[in-house]
Amino acid sequence: MQMEPIRVVIADDDEGMRLIERKMIQKVEGFDLVGEARDGEELLTLVEEVRPQIVFLDVEMPGKTGVECGRIIQDMDPSIVMIFATAHDQYMGDAFEVYAFDYLLKPFKVDRVMKTLERARDRISHVDDKPLPVPAKPAPKAASGRLMLHHKEGVSFINMNDILLVQREDRSTVIYTVGNGRYVTGDSLGDTEARLDPGVFFRCHKSYIINLNYISNITPYGRWTYVVQLTGTDHDALITHEKYEELEKMFS
Repeated sequence: MQMEPIRVVIADDDEGMRLIERKMIQKVEGFDLVGEARDGEELLTLVEEVRPQIVFLDVEMPGKTGVECGRIIQDMDPSIVMIFATAHDQYMGDAFEVYAFDYLLKPFKVDRVMKTLERARDRISHVDDKPLPVPAKPAPKAASGRLMLHHKEGVSFINMNDILLVQREDRSTVIYTVGNGRYVTGDSLGDTEARLDPGVFFRCHKSYIINLNYISNITPYGRWTYVVQLTGTDHDALITHEKYEELEKMFS
């Protein structure tokens, strides 16, 4: 079955640079440029409207910088692939703090951009994922008790052991459970984490908490970040390199 084109948005206050990016994206099969932004505020509005899968964003933009936008986009949808572009490499550390998929220096080398787009396409379609070693798990530890969850419709009670994944999504905290359950709460991820058993639930990323008993695969994602795939759900999570090392120590 043929995949739908991958939706891409570009953001740069330089019209000539947007033209270059536009032409490069058009050269690679499988991508659909669905919008362009000239500054940070325009980019955030565009992301809300078109829900892209990939965002090319300049680090230095009027209004909000690319890094500031990246933090907000991550809270809206941490699965969006963010590719930063700038003429200065001193911003690289800031970009990767928001888990950039890649960081491109201007002026662009065509081959470099093409490879980044192809890797992003493979990442989104899970092509050629090569799993990293998943730490050997000890006997599963059950999470006892129930979680009382307040939301717009009232209150829900969730068995702790049924929780697969907790993540930030549309500026809310969303809990996914066994059997395709989905619960939205206004509580922060930190507040939710504090109510979960740390022997079972692991904060693997600023936007994700995972149930250690349901890890099935860990695969590379960009630089210094990986994807955690979980049994029982199509949703996955990101894990940083530091947290992956911490995970290995926990199970060693």
